[in-house]
Amino acid sequence: MDKNISKSVIRRLPRYYRFLEELLNEGIEKISSSQLAERMRSTASQIRQDLNCFGGFGQQGYGYNVAELRAEIGAILNLDRERSVILIGAGNLGRAIASHIDFSQYGCRLVGIFDRDESLLGQSIAGLKICSTNVLGGFCLENKPEMAVLCIPRESAEDTVKLLTDHGVNVFWNFSHYDIQGEFPNATVENVHLTDSLMTLSYSMENKTQNT
Repeated sequence: MDKNISKSVIRRLPRYYRFLEELLNEGIEKISSSQLAERMRSTASQIRQDLNCFGGFGQQGYGYNVAELRAEIGAILNLDRERSVILIGAGNLGRAIASHIDFSQYGCRLVGIFDRDESLLGQSIAGLKICSTNVLGGFCLENKPEMAVLCIPRESAEDTVKLLTDHGVNVFWNFSHYDIQGEFPNATVENVHLTDSLMTLSYSMENKTQNT
């Protein structure tokens, strides 16, 4: 894949994947770029430009085969392989993520859940027992997970990330608000700041009020 493809294009691919899945569930087998654009509140030219970054998928006069295009986008997003994932932090957020996200649908397999709170140890979430973070290093050496989900406070994240990177984990889905790449520039990170979305929504609400 071309490394020069912009992040904005990459970030739109999951949305295409999601809409194509909805189309399959509705029994729709083919769709034109114009029809897909109408559903997604986008433009046909935007969709064609995005998909052309990865090769031609549609046929002129036919459009896109929904199942094939979904499979192609899934392959681009590497959803057709399985990565082992560990989750650090079994509080409310970590518990919700482990319980309600089907990692297997997204090319991942949750293999371990860890927390430092002794009162949580031994409890089960999504079929996995919560283990102490004291055994995290040994677990990584034995099981070699590829990615970590961080649902821990910012103040404890730095030591955890250092331990993980020292044991070969270099990919993070980061809910901790800790700037991983500032200290570990070689890490691959997707930061999730839920409060940023809330503040953006707050601005949008006020801005809409002032313009009505």
